[in-house]
Amino acid sequence: MRTVPGRTDHVVVVGAGLAGLSTALHLLGAGRRVTIVEREEFPGGRAGRLDVTDDHGTYLVDTGPTVLTMPELLESAFAAVGETMADRLDLLRLDPAYRAEFADGSAIAVHTDAAAMEHEVRETCGPDSARGYRRLRRWLTELYRAEMDSFIDANLDSPFSLVGPDLARLVALGGFGRLGRRIERFLPDERLRRIFSFQALYAGVAPQRALGAYGVIAYMDTIAGVWFPRGGMRAMGTALAGAAADAGAEIRYGHRVTRLVRSGDRVTAVRSVPAGSGEEIETACDAVVLTPELPVAYDLLGGAPRRPVGLRWSPSAVVVHAGMPASSPGVAQHHHTISFGMSWEGTFREIIDRGNLMSDPSLLVTRPGLSDPGLQPAGRELLSVLAPCPNTAVAPGIDWGRVGPAYAEELFGVLVDRNLADPGVTPSWTRLWTPRDWAAAGMAAGTPFSASHTLAQTGPFRPRNLVRGVSNAVLAGCGTTPGVGIPPVLVSGRLAAERITGSRPSDRAGRGAGSRVGR
Repeated sequence: MRTVPGRTDHVVVVGAGLAGLSTALHLLGAGRRVTIVEREEFPGGRAGRLDVTDDHGTYLVDTGPTVLTMPELLESAFAAVGETMADRLDLLRLDPAYRAEFADGSAIAVHTDAAAMEHEVRETCGPDSARGYRRLRRWLTELYRAEMDSFIDANLDSPFSLVGPDLARLVALGGFGRLGRRIERFLPDERLRRIFSFQALYAGVAPQRALGAYGVIAYMDTIAGVWFPRGGMRAMGTALAGAAADAGAEIRYGHRVTRLVRSGDRVTAVRSVPAGSGEEIETACDAVVLTPELPVAYDLLGGAPRRPVGLRWSPSAVVVHAGMPASSPGVAQHHHTISFGMSWEGTFREIIDRGNLMSDPSLLVTRPGLSDPGLQPAGRELLSVLAPCPNTAVAPGIDWGRVGPAYAEELFGVLVDRNLADPGVTPSWTRLWTPRDWAAAGMAAGTPFSASHTLAQTGPFRPRNLVRGVSNAVLAGCGTTPGVGIPPVLVSGRLAAERITGSRPSDRAGRGAGSRVGR
């Protein structure tokens, strides 16, 4: 494994998102001095926060990811500085992880317990599907075992780093075939195929085009389990930042990094401007870890490395948050509901290839207050709706300032039609995020999901965390290895730290700790 040469006593981490905080904790555990520089006034990065107050009280809104899987990776970060996650976070295991609802009126509860899910499948889809589910579960588990240590949780210096027994296992398992076709072999019922393949969209690829290896994402949420932190997803950033500060990290909130000072091929200092001040502050360092979006990081470094083909970006999303009256008993209410439209493959063609909005939307509807009532006022409901949409590279002509509010209103109509919201009810407030807003926040192509996971942007072919021409700069976050999502981002922080320290935790702290975190 290639590492940063020379002295690495003091490391500046740019960004207090989950990747930056994971990096910081692993560096602190290895004895490094760490300074974290964050442009916002709070930690979390993409796992952002918004407090909205109306006449009824205050709603605690998570503006980023709503699905937490693989909490043992959080445990690993805390363990790096001698802490346990239970001291900082109270995680609730969601059962079912999701409720999937379909255009024909049917619904399937997605349980992560094998027996419970097999029973659900047998009751709703029949014995053939139940047998297929058992085989699929074994396949997904074998995929995870083949991939995690050698490909996901590893620094890869070249394609030759892949060569080994786990690569042979992955090939034999069909990891380089197409995910959609592999899922079809197991499951005769199309509804189940959707449940176990829609996760490919997290990786920015349609299921029919995604590598079979990305079935590992389905493993994470349909087998390993889905969790929710009491206090909201924002609690993760708060907890990780608290542990880092207590372990000796200096965290500077409200500081925008303006440039890196270099001497030869080394970064010697980071310059930042505090909010409300025009005066730059220079912080000397021995190494720097950059966690912002790739174009921002490359701009700070003086330019992006050359690639044979330009980066391809994932689809984006329209996200609407609303404060609502508590739903009537007749409305379907679950923490996570995946509401599928009638269309399936056509939906991916619309948003990925044609740059159109979904004509028959499939939506992720989240009601976090069902798990943690403290997130919303009594008698009220915090409702969030995510609709995948084209990014600004695929659909540069969409006027989101005009289209966004109209589309949000249309989505509420869809919720009413699908019995996911009461008719005639008016939100007391709404907050809308569109690709225009993501782009204004510095996200390339107006997508919060970064570079897609095509074959040419996977593993050692993804933008690497070491930067050619700069010997002591390391990247972390969703744009680099291993990729997009909370688990990969946490792993990216550990991999970045290992590039600096030259070592990794000997006990893989926290691996398999999920059984210890539920309440």
